[in-house]
Amino acid sequence: MSNDPESDQTQSERALHLAAEFPTATETEWRKLVDAALKGADFDKRLVSRTYDGLKVSPLYPRSHAAPVAGRAAAPWQVMARVDHPDPVEANKQALTDLENGATGLTLVYGGAAGAYGFGIDGRPDTIARVLDGVFLDAVSIELDLSTAHRDAGASLAAYVKQRGIEPKAATIRFGLDPLGNRIRAGSLPAPGAEIDRLFARMIGELTAQGFKGPFAVADGRCIHAAGGSEAQELAFAVASAVHYLRALEAAGIAPDAGRRMIAFRLAADADEFLTIAKFRALRKLWARVEQAMELAPEPAFVSAETAWRMMTQRDPYVNMLRTTIAVTAAGVGGADAIAALPFTQALGLPDAFARRVARNMQLILLEESNLYRVADPAAGSGGIEALTAEIAQSAWTLFQEIEQAGGAAAAIEQSLIQKKVAGTRAAREAAIAKRKDPLTGASDYPLLSETSVAVLPVKPVAVASAPAVVTFDALPAMRLAAPFEALRDRADKQHKTTGLRPKVFLANLGKVSDFTARATFAKNFYEAGGIEAVANDGFASREDTIAAFKKSGAALACLCSSDKVYETEAAGAAKALADAGALVHLAGRPGEQEAALKTAGVSAFIYAGCDVLSTLRATHDSLGLT
Repeated sequence: MSNDPESDQTQSERALHLAAEFPTATETEWRKLVDAALKGADFDKRLVSRTYDGLKVSPLYPRSHAAPVAGRAAAPWQVMARVDHPDPVEANKQALTDLENGATGLTLVYGGAAGAYGFGIDGRPDTIARVLDGVFLDAVSIELDLSTAHRDAGASLAAYVKQRGIEPKAATIRFGLDPLGNRIRAGSLPAPGAEIDRLFARMIGELTAQGFKGPFAVADGRCIHAAGGSEAQELAFAVASAVHYLRALEAAGIAPDAGRRMIAFRLAADADEFLTIAKFRALRKLWARVEQAMELAPEPAFVSAETAWRMMTQRDPYVNMLRTTIAVTAAGVGGADAIAALPFTQALGLPDAFARRVARNMQLILLEESNLYRVADPAAGSGGIEALTAEIAQSAWTLFQEIEQAGGAAAAIEQSLIQKKVAGTRAAREAAIAKRKDPLTGASDYPLLSETSVAVLPVKPVAVASAPAVVTFDALPAMRLAAPFEALRDRADKQHKTTGLRPKVFLANLGKVSDFTARATFAKNFYEAGGIEAVANDGFASREDTIAAFKKSGAALACLCSSDKVYETEAAGAAKALADAGALVHLAGRPGEQEAALKTAGVSAFIYAGCDVLSTLRATHDSLGLT
């Protein structure tokens, strides 16, 4: 407002005039316009989607008046740099470079850990000393990502801190003890569960006695996410794990009020921005509910995020930069206290300096240029985010109660209750990927056959021996959504490397350009997702010209592309001519009433939106002799 009353009055009058000129729209009015645009099509089928938890995502939500979720204050999250090079000297160089260039914490990734992805440091005491040489342990955050094989790494780190003459209470270390996460990933117990719980509590007790402030345990949902699980499944497992750890600590004489501060959470953040924001917010609501059930006043827990492994692709890996940027944004807006971003080449091998720099600078830009941290819970009041948060929390709470009824997280794991639920969701995801309902840019959609390779460090993956099992149950193996399509690309590339010739599909375009362009574009995208190069053209004046061009192309496969109207008169004849010329013949589009005639003419497969792309491409590979 200015100091001029007349100016203020003018501004008020203008605002009132605009309000009169543009009255507030109602949902009813909006719905009428939408229905008119849909022209009778089903509203829910066109505009309402569902998550893998069965939750509806609507196109429009009213404003929410819910209070902000208590979590990270309006302060920057910790920018965590992964330390996963197996050579401790090289790992130290990477850590120092990251810290000198903006990272504020280090995640020490041990071989075989949930976030190792084939690499990681070993657990020897001298390794810790070499990796952290020159690191100011009282000025940066340290987070451990442990495996069963390296469960004593926390004690080694504690000894090194004291060796450096640093007061334990001055060090910010999240020790990362997570026996349940390691258990469900391995599908086995190296010792009786009760014995592991006692060791877990004893290790935390020893660290506490030395003066470390923790948190010491982590309830880690990444294993559920990496195995294909849903948002609610990941949250339910994380909360059930935290409750199990509270009970183990209480059995060792540590009261819940103190025990809850010894436990942190860690979740995966992926490229589904709204669901990720809602998931991180829902976690805090769920944990507050657990605290209330224990008659404790809720306190915000520490929540770490790591960008998701399952969304990473080997093909067209630069797209991973976009996926990871969305994931970091979502985790930050969702209230994560610390975020580790996987470098964009992580799925190809051990990332080099460039990939690590991109992962680091991405976070710094979001913090310092986009200023994402300056508002606490910026999603508060958003109708869509608040609705998703509440629905995910409710779904996760229902699953958590199922786990509790089964005897708690440990018992549910041994009964494979959690694993079976995740396996069902994974199967649904795989089906959606196969039909390209869930598109993967650069892998299932918009593949780039001419892509150039990216550099990774020439370091072999680390082999970690598994401990002998005393009890076994279903394991939760990690997955990458793009892997099935990448396997097809690898198969095609092998032929290209061996023979110098890439498998090809000749696009037999019928009619005018306006007739065939849409389906020719679809077919090119379809086949190149399997590494089969599309031979494009602008159509032909005659069938003879089509056959001559096919023979000249060197392709063994031909795909008819045109409109349904042209297919009525041209498809069967063209298919027979191509088949007679030795082609394996496909057709882009649904066959409809012509299916029998087209098959008789020689069409062996039909490709269209919604078909099983993976099975069609696999069968095509087999027909072309790609092994």
